[in-house]
Amino acid sequence: MGYLTPSEFGKKMCDSGEAKIRMNPRDSFIRGYMAGAILTLGAAMAVTIMVETGSQLLGALFFPIGFCMLYLMGFDLITGLFVLTPLAWLDGRPNVTIARILKNWALVFFANFCGAFTTAVLMCIVFTFGFTQEPGAVADKLAHIGESRTVGYKSAGPGGWLTIFTRGALCNWMVSVGVIGAMMSSSVSGKCMAMWMPIFLFFYMGFEHSVVNMFLFPTALILQELTGTVRAFTLADYLLWNEIPTVLGNMLGGITLTGLTIYSTHVRTSPELIFSDPKPIGEYDGHDD
Repeated sequence: MGYLTPSEFGKKMCDSGEAKIRMNPRDSFIRGYMAGAILTLGAAMAVTIMVETGSQLLGALFFPIGFCMLYLMGFDLITGLFVLTPLAWLDGRPNVTIARILKNWALVFFANFCGAFTTAVLMCIVFTFGFTQEPGAVADKLAHIGESRTVGYKSAGPGGWLTIFTRGALCNWMVSVGVIGAMMSSSVSGKCMAMWMPIFLFFYMGFEHSVVNMFLFPTALILQELTGTVRAFTLADYLLWNEIPTVLGNMLGGITLTGLTIYSTHVRTSPELIFSDPKPIGEYDGHDD
């Protein structure tokens, strides 16, 4: 399946990070928009599977379909850029600066949100038959997720904020491994296998992904408005008790747990140790050590 060694895909990560910084903003936005839309459509499918089968395992098993699709198409998630672009800066790539990295992050984050929000609106149309009927079981499940992952954390106070931050870090540890998985092989099957495993893990464990949440919570908020139900959570709850700590956790987890570890050992590998030749076993030189 054309496997690349860690030293090879480590260099490829730096090359990719540099290419993202040099990309025209128009292309960065389009690719970010499509990534947000496709990933969150996969999330909608996963929730639908969980509701219809009653199995969280099956939903998690099929969720990586959207992730594999968007990376095979060359689209970009902010969570992947949290890993790739800093490595280009660490590697001393020309014209890659902190300011340009932050500008790129802001653009792709906004593009991911626009794509995810588009999917949220389209799925609300589907759930309500063009806003003419009450939403069904899948929509109710989405609303419940929105409530538990905002008000649930809020009720725990600082401990809840720390929990969602940690879940965000763990999430992008796995998601960034999935991004690198797309670089580990030259074949479609190899890429998909390498991406599938960590994405399945993060989704089944209930870790927090900022772009997935850009779909889940707006969908729940839109459905609350359409049905006229009492708001279980507000936009402020979503931002303060989910999106902001999740983004910060995604950033820290991707940079430290994946990017820096791979770069420090596979790109900047330390010199091998040199040992003197040992004495043959059983040989005695007349001196007691």
